[in-house]
Amino acid sequence: MTHKRATLAQVAAQAGVSMATVSKVLNGRDDVAAATRIRVQAVIDEVGYEAPGRRREAPAGPRLIDFVCEELDSDYALEVLRGVVEAASEIDVDIVVSQARTDRVDSGAWARRLADAGRTGMVLITSRMTVAELAEFRRLGMPVVVVDPFSPIDEGFVSVGSTNWAGGRAATDHLADLGHRRIAYIGGPEIAECHVARLHGYLASLRAHGIEPRADYVIPGTFHTESGVAGMAALMDLEEPPTAIFAASDSIAVGVFEEAARRGLRIPEDLSVIGFDGTALGLRTIPPLTTVAQPLRDIGHAALRLVLEQSRDGLLDSHHMELATTLVPRASTDVPARG
Repeated sequence: MTHKRATLAQVAAQAGVSMATVSKVLNGRDDVAAATRIRVQAVIDEVGYEAPGRRREAPAGPRLIDFVCEELDSDYALEVLRGVVEAASEIDVDIVVSQARTDRVDSGAWARRLADAGRTGMVLITSRMTVAELAEFRRLGMPVVVVDPFSPIDEGFVSVGSTNWAGGRAATDHLADLGHRRIAYIGGPEIAECHVARLHGYLASLRAHGIEPRADYVIPGTFHTESGVAGMAALMDLEEPPTAIFAASDSIAVGVFEEAARRGLRIPEDLSVIGFDGTALGLRTIPPLTTVAQPLRDIGHAALRLVLEQSRDGLLDSHHMELATTLVPRASTDVPARG
């Protein structure tokens, strides 16, 4: 009996192999034993499995990729979009930009509409879509790449981001190497994977420098300016405020600058501040912001490439790609003031 919508997991289970092995057989890889290849191919033929990218006929004309983000005015999202557009302009791909909606009642209808419109795939930057919602796109054979996902996603989905743990470690190492011992961290939502990774990098650096972490120096929030204002206010009201702050995004760092100005504190003379992202925001602060730069345009390039690879070949061997971050020292960090 042929099943029209057999899944890769079903093929793997029936053949007694991993999903990665099934993917290799589908992609014609030569690193699979002949007997295993024959067994897997037999199951594929029996259940009628087709790789996701091959289930829909390719539309006539240029390929269309949807770029969906939560905030259209976000410096972070705009940099990733620039990377997607740069890559698309070289390979006859058109980009459709839209904003993730919070009032979407039927995500399945949305997925079907995009699939019926002949979209090749989607690059997604949002915390508002669940794994169940993403699964509807997979069921329809529409490739999706999630940029820096907020929550863990299973191996059936593809994501791309940066080395958040290493970036958090580098940011804190920079402050500790300058001589700071009272280093605070203002982060994003506690459920966000990137926040958790940056926080763990921060904690690892403190311990490596012999600095005891303090619970009152760790303040989660959002990746927005308002969170930097509120976090900075809470830290400065402590009996022993920090001499340096690692802000988990450049937007948070801008909020720290704003609250510091209200309190008459000078940066970096009274307080060193380092951000994370490497967006243009860091060049507009006074003084310019030291930051850990993510290769956001390269992330956009990679996201588009991964969408297109899925549309051609089905499931990929690797489901998550991390690009290296870079410390960018500027004038917002210095040695701590004496006393």
